[in-house]
Amino acid sequence: MPDVASQDYRDAMACLGAAVSIVTTDGGAGRAGFSASAICSVTDDPPTLLVCINRGSSAYASVVQNRVVCVNVLSARHEPLSRLFGGKVPADERFAAAAWSTLETGAPVLADCSAAFDCQIADIVNVGTHDVLFCRVVALQRSGCTDNLIYFGRAYHTVGVTDPAETGPESAPDAS
Repeated sequence: MPDVASQDYRDAMACLGAAVSIVTTDGGAGRAGFSASAICSVTDDPPTLLVCINRGSSAYASVVQNRVVCVNVLSARHEPLSRLFGGKVPADERFAAAAWSTLETGAPVLADCSAAFDCQIADIVNVGTHDVLFCRVVALQRSGCTDNLIYFGRAYHTVGVTDPAETGPESAPDAS
């Protein structure tokens, strides 16, 4: 079977929209974080996420050694922060750009993110240039999901309503 060219694969993946998150860690190996869109739910029993990290990432050593992460799901207003965490900016400057707290693991939680999944890394699988982290969720924080940030077609986009007042009262659709 012929191999698929890397560029062809990347071009096809640009057609797959994904939520944007900032994945953070803190512990003995230091505080670090990176922007990510390769995250998905594995199971709700026990609650587990899959997070992919490039082994060349500046956050890699801290994430793997600390064995804890927080997946901070971003709203549209966080696009500049996502760009900051996706670049070559030093960790201290990245974290200085927003307000952070912690939950159970001590990994930084973005104060106004849509949702935060505080996790312990249960398993790590090496695949190509990345490691796949299986992350057991030990705590959650939610502030709403009205205008989340996604990455699609090599650009940021907003899904949902940017102003909750535009949605009107919550109700089920009329079935009559």
